[in-house]
Amino acid sequence: MEHDHNHNHSNTGSANKKTLIISLVIITVYMAIEVIGGLLTNSLALLADAGHMLSDAISLFIALMAFAFSNKVADYGKTYGYKRFEILAAVINGATLILVSAYIIYEAIERFQKPLEITSRGMLIIATIGLAVNVLVAWIMMRGADVKENLNMRGAFLHVISDMLGSVGAIVAAILIMFFNWIWADAVASVVVSLLVLRSGYLVTKSSVHVLMEGTPNNIEVEKVTQKILDTEGVISIHDLHIWTITSGLNALTCHVVVKANMTIETSALMLRKIEQDLENLKIHHVTIQLDTSPHRYADSVLCNVNAGIYVREENH
Repeated sequence: MEHDHNHNHSNTGSANKKTLIISLVIITVYMAIEVIGGLLTNSLALLADAGHMLSDAISLFIALMAFAFSNKVADYGKTYGYKRFEILAAVINGATLILVSAYIIYEAIERFQKPLEITSRGMLIIATIGLAVNVLVAWIMMRGADVKENLNMRGAFLHVISDMLGSVGAIVAAILIMFFNWIWADAVASVVVSLLVLRSGYLVTKSSVHVLMEGTPNNIEVEKVTQKILDTEGVISIHDLHIWTITSGLNALTCHVVVKANMTIETSALMLRKIEQDLENLKIHHVTIQLDTSPHRYADSVLCNVNAGIYVREENH
């Protein structure tokens, strides 16, 4: 059995953490300003934007705590450590986006029935500053954090982007109210932005749940992985293959590899080392392989499901 433990995420984690702290401070300060401005101007779009900023602040704080927990070392109780905490944080972030969006849509429906007088000039000023703040935070996160591969950071980043859309919606609504006295534009902007935010929340939640369900990573092609192993000299066949994500940027694989009965320990060790290196190039970082000298009695497929201790084989397509 071989393991690849060369996981170097410290630099990325440190950059992500620093970026989160800076973003959290900026977002929290302006959120308070926008809440006051929304109440003073009676603007639902501003309050929606402030609500998004509140969810931003919460998501950034959760993401920060996730990095702190995920860096805790593995122990006998949790042999992978606490790395999955990042994925749990991403689920919470996505769910928060969905809930905030649903609430703002509900409030917008109420405003359609009972419109309030809105101070459009103050609304425009606050929304414009809010947009500038969101652009600044998004820029900081794009430059200093991994918002593509890390689900935790992506969830936090999407919160900020959705907040940016909220500011744009509030600006457009303020202009329409100023020039055409379209009071309903405030509620319409809130609904449009909330629907966009709802979509972002759904995508983040879906990706996170996929990881928690031990789904195959989206950046992994199973056919390429299996072929790479089968092409290795000394390998006869493979079975019981499992590929999953431990946390963002850390994919794992386990499988059984059938080899000739007379293969020496030295030869098998060299073969395993080559497989590990090949799989590293295919974005699989943690590899565990069991060597067999004959196929498992149920091994008619690369994949398997384990159900109550009984192997149930899938058809090999």
